[in-house]
Amino acid sequence: TSGYVLTNHHVVEAADEIEVALADGKKLLAKLVGNDPETDIAVLRVNSENLPAISFGSSETLRVGDVVLAIGNPFGVGQTVTSGIVSALGRTGLGINTFENFIQTDAAINPGNSGGALIDAAGNLVGINTAIFSRSGGSMGIGFAIPVSTAKMVLEQIVKSGSVTRGWIGVEVQEITPPVAESFKLASTRGALIAGVLRGGPADKAGVKPGDVLVEVQGKPVADPAGMLNLIAALAPGQSAKVKLKRQGQDVDATVTVGRRPKPQARAE
Repeated sequence: TSGYVLTNHHVVEAADEIEVALADGKKLLAKLVGNDPETDIAVLRVNSENLPAISFGSSETLRVGDVVLAIGNPFGVGQTVTSGIVSALGRTGLGINTFENFIQTDAAINPGNSGGALIDAAGNLVGINTAIFSRSGGSMGIGFAIPVSTAKMVLEQIVKSGSVTRGWIGVEVQEITPPVAESFKLASTRGALIAGVLRGGPADKAGVKPGDVLVEVQGKPVADPAGMLNLIAALAPGQSAKVKLKRQGQDVDATVTVGRRPKPQARAE
C-alpha cells in the first residue's frame, strides 16, 4: 500500500533523493507526486504497510486563542512537539507565497519545522508549518502555517492530475490607496485597480481596460488585489466569469472567459 505525505515545496525543491522517517524510526524512500510553489506545498508518496494517517481538522472553525501544537524536527534534533495558541487568522501580504492565508501561532516553530503538522488539541491537522518571522533565526513566537483547507485543495488536485490548475485573466493590478482613490474619483479604497491588461488575454478580449477598478468577481466582492487574485485563481479555466467594474464613475459589467494561470518561473539559482 502507499500513502501520501504533505510537506513544503521549499523543503524538497532541491532534493535529489527524499527520505521519510516514521515515528518508530523506520525510514522510507519517497517519490515526489507534484508540487505547488505558489502555496509552497509538495505531495510525496511512500510505499509501506500500515502507515499511520492524520485526520483533517477544519481551519474554518479555528478561532484566535485556540490551543494548537506544532510537530517537526527543529534543527534536526529529532521529532519535537511544541504548544501555543492561534495568534491570528487570515494573515496575508507577508511576501512569502503568491497565495497567502496564514494561521499565525506562537507555538515555537524553528528551522526544521517546515512542512510539519500544526494540529488542534484533538490531534486533527489544521495547518502546515511553513515560515517564521525572526531576528535571531530561531523562534520568536511568530510562526505561520498554511491552513488545512488550502493544503487539502492542493493535495486533491495533485493526486488527481499531478499539478494545480488555477484561473487567470491576464491583468496587472495595484492597490487602491487613498491618493489613488482620490485621483480616480473613487468613493472607497475597496477593489483592485487594473494597471495593465495583457494584449489578447482573457480580460482584454472581454473589454477590460487599464484604469478600470475591479469590484466583483462572480458576485463576490473584491476587497483588494490579494482578494482578487484568490477569487480569480479559484475559477476553472474555460468557464465564463461575470465581473463588475467601475469605469469613470460608471458601473460596467463584463464576462471574461477564464484562462489558465501560467506556471511561476523557476527561481534562478
